[in-house]
Amino acid sequence: MTLPQHLVPSLDGVAAGDAVTVEGDEAHHAVVVRRLRVGEALLLTDGVGRLVTGEVSETTKRSFTVVARAVEDLPEPRPRVTVVQALPKGERGELAVEVLTEVGVARIVPWAASRSVAVWKGERAAKSLAKWQATAREAAKQARRAWHPEVVPLASSDDVVALVGEVDVAVVLHEDATEPLGALALPPDGDLLVVVGPEGGLTDDEVGRFVEAGAVACRLGPEVLRTSTAGVAAVSALLSRTSRWGG
Repeated sequence: MTLPQHLVPSLDGVAAGDAVTVEGDEAHHAVVVRRLRVGEALLLTDGVGRLVTGEVSETTKRSFTVVARAVEDLPEPRPRVTVVQALPKGERGELAVEVLTEVGVARIVPWAASRSVAVWKGERAAKSLAKWQATAREAAKQARRAWHPEVVPLASSDDVVALVGEVDVAVVLHEDATEPLGALALPPDGDLLVVVGPEGGLTDDEVGRFVEAGAVACRLGPEVLRTSTAGVAAVSALLSRTSRWGG
């Protein structure tokens, strides 16, 4: 069974034999809720590629100390995938973030699409973003990722147009598109971007702007997926054709 993982702010300079102390909410949950014990083996990561395997040498209610047995520096997986996720209603946003994190997305961009029912403004925007970030953090630990995803602040359509221009391949999922996702040419390396629309679908203007900026409108198949699952289906289909998933 894979060892449990805990996220720490930094592992800079840590080498085999060093002691690393974990504090705060991360430690409290591990010790009090999960009942972490001395002698237990686990993983520590900083979320940006460094992975420490070690054993717990000491615990308190708000901290625990790990003696590092092995330290690895893992390269960021390539190609790097960004998903622009239109705001879903209810808890479907957290579901989308969770499954996208599990399949290895590097960046998740919440997007205020024209037909998004949910609205992020003011205090609600800050709370919703924090919830997405917490969901990504916990999902990344569950998936044992050495590189945790970035969840950035709410994007406008203008922001998405700019993102399309920055990547090697950009895909807009659209049920009326004629280009199948499986026919898309993929680079062996580089950056990929997938745009997922809201429950009400993308507007013609949104699709037109993204295509004009360099994106390709693609369909997944004859089925119409929910916004919370379309992204993970598309990313999985793309990654299955890359070296990351043995393609």
